[in-house]
Amino acid sequence: MNSNYATADFFGLGIAPGILDILDRLKFKSPTPIQHKAIPLGISGKDVVGIAQTGTGKTIAFGIPMIQSLTRQNGSGLIIVPTRELAIQVNDTLKQFTHKFKMNTAVMIGGESKLRQLDALRKRPRIYIATPGRLLDMISSQHLRIDDVVCLVLDEADRMLDMGFEPQINRIVKMIHEERQTLLFSATISPEIMKIASAYMKLPVHIEIAPSGTAAEKVSQEIFIVQNTAKMKLLRELLREYKGPVLVFTRTKRGAGKVAHALRNMHHSVAEIHSDRSLPQRRAALEGFKSGLYRILIATDIVSRGIDVIGIELVINFDLPDDPENYVHRIGRTGRAGSAGHAISFAMPDQKKDVQSIEKIIKSNIMLSKHPRMPEERFVDSKNNFFSFFKKQKNKKHFFSHKKRTQDWKRRGHR
Repeated sequence: MNSNYATADFFGLGIAPGILDILDRLKFKSPTPIQHKAIPLGISGKDVVGIAQTGTGKTIAFGIPMIQSLTRQNGSGLIIVPTRELAIQVNDTLKQFTHKFKMNTAVMIGGESKLRQLDALRKRPRIYIATPGRLLDMISSQHLRIDDVVCLVLDEADRMLDMGFEPQINRIVKMIHEERQTLLFSATISPEIMKIASAYMKLPVHIEIAPSGTAAEKVSQEIFIVQNTAKMKLLRELLREYKGPVLVFTRTKRGAGKVAHALRNMHHSVAEIHSDRSLPQRRAALEGFKSGLYRILIATDIVSRGIDVIGIELVINFDLPDDPENYVHRIGRTGRAGSAGHAISFAMPDQKKDVQSIEKIIKSNIMLSKHPRMPEERFVDSKNNFFSFFKKQKNKKHFFSHKKRTQDWKRRGHR
């Protein structure tokens, strides 16, 4: 019974024996909450709106129903994603299952050789994974038809809307037969998401694993108030204390380059991933980070959701995100697959309102910390009057020095 236990929790969800065997071989021991809820609904042919954070196993949640559906009928599956990195990641996951059923996949993304993608289409793939722009390009050049799609997945739909892809999505969906099955996944729910669901889905079942905007579970969080000119010094100190893989977010691609350059001068192994990097450079950076060739990865928000790496010890927000919603996605890069993680943010003295906006999104307060080797800073209001968190708090137990914070973190077994 020992080897079969890996599929015991998946048993009863309607998954075919051949796919259960693959799950067993890949050592998937039990379904994640989104998989447990979405797989039976998907296999039964229902349309599904799934709300869950990134890193919760969504690819398996829609991949298994799609593959199983395609083994029973003619036609193809189409998965639309917002970024090139996510398309590659989804394809890598699905290929672990499609090989057994002799199903080819084709990835259609910008920034990569179109000839290579045309070669993939000539192999008569059953599943297409694409970004909206390149998909429409292939359709308009008559290299691809999608009127035989029987299962459509819109993955990270909220991100696609944020990136302005709504007109492209509308054009694509209207080309597909109305009798298709549609699965929509998003980290957040919004009127725009519900508009798409009501327009293009048939009585969709709504499942929500975590409330919209909820920060990742098992990720502890803290904020340091720091002058912009002192951020690099604080980063250097933190990298001495945390020894595992670290993901650093900056607001701009220029900032990412500057931080990466400074860290290399400190003899750290660093890679960077942002919109100025070519697709091969992004792949090399991500694979190098996964393999341990690079200990530190510097990234911007535009590619944040394409970073799916288990084992990231620490996420550092070198700059706070422009959109507070992105804070949730950033810190969700750590604490994945049930493991614990930690997130540290740098806030400048005039960013109190930005921090409050983030706390409103995550519905909780983030602990303020101070570092023993850094000058103490305080938030200021718009009138330049100092707000002292330390003086105004009657309950001093709410404040921890960074030293005590780190000791507690270690004592709980998170490091």
